[in-house]
Amino acid sequence: MKAIQIVEGSLVWEEIKLPEPKKDEVLIKISATAINRADLAQRAGNYPPPEGETDILGLECSGIIVKVGENVSENRIGEEVCALLAGGGYAEYVCCPSIQAIKTPTNLSLIESASLPEVFATCWLNLFLEGNLSQGQNILLHAGASGIGTAAIQLCSSFGANSFVTVGSEEKLRFCLELGSKQGVVRGEGAFEEINSWVKSGFDLILDPVGGDYFSNNQKILGLEGKLVIIGLMGGITSEINLGHLMMRRQKIIGSTIRARHKELKGQVMKDLESKVWPLIEKNEIKPVIFKTMNISEIEDAHKLMLNNQNIGKIVIEIA
Repeated sequence: MKAIQIVEGSLVWEEIKLPEPKKDEVLIKISATAINRADLAQRAGNYPPPEGETDILGLECSGIIVKVGENVSENRIGEEVCALLAGGGYAEYVCCPSIQAIKTPTNLSLIESASLPEVFATCWLNLFLEGNLSQGQNILLHAGASGIGTAAIQLCSSFGANSFVTVGSEEKLRFCLELGSKQGVVRGEGAFEEINSWVKSGFDLILDPVGGDYFSNNQKILGLEGKLVIIGLMGGITSEINLGHLMMRRQKIIGSTIRARHKELKGQVMKDLESKVWPLIEKNEIKPVIFKTMNISEIEDAHKLMLNNQNIGKIVIEIA
């Protein structure tokens, strides 16, 4: 099979050995994958794969199961699935635990379905399992026009919470408001002062992929017993913490990634998506937000699009 390899900093589509599924795994012939910021970080040497996992980029895919391990109880061969991966999506084939590959929504193509696993799994884990999102809460989403942001806006709307966003441009702000966010602001000087005026009691939950100097500002606008879930470090790894706010407001600071979590948790997240979110997609209440679909031969250009923050929603990569 062929897969993308990192050769002297460049992405090269070259021949490698076909993987063999372990006892509890399935082998998927990949139709499409999608770009995530984690791919850029891994390529730059800042986000190595978990121990024992492939170093091929790609945290999600869609495709058809062509082989199953001996402990996979049901015959899944021929099933159209989308899958959450620890790596390996930039390839013609990939193996993953059977519980992390779920049937695609009935109203979406395989190409569209490739945009779903990573963002919706990340959102479900951090909004619902870590953040305990409930109806009527006020949720702040930094990078609201990203893949995770656009998924989170729709999940908040569907489950009765109010979402607010920060974004990188007026175009992205308009998109997020049309998607269902209550209010938003273009990031920059004075943005946090404006955010602070939206919810006087402070936010119940903040989902932050930035880190860095956002941390201290997030603390100021986080409400009583509010939760700050940090899912990325685009703004750096160091910041000041106000221990007074932390104690007096009983704030909860949570650091979270999904990639290195145990497969049982990932499997539960995917099961939750299949039972609770996929029906909303099939009713067109939630829709995948796809900025552009490109071919694997255009992978360098796709990375540049994300690196330059040009996308609203997901960049899908078709494997051909």
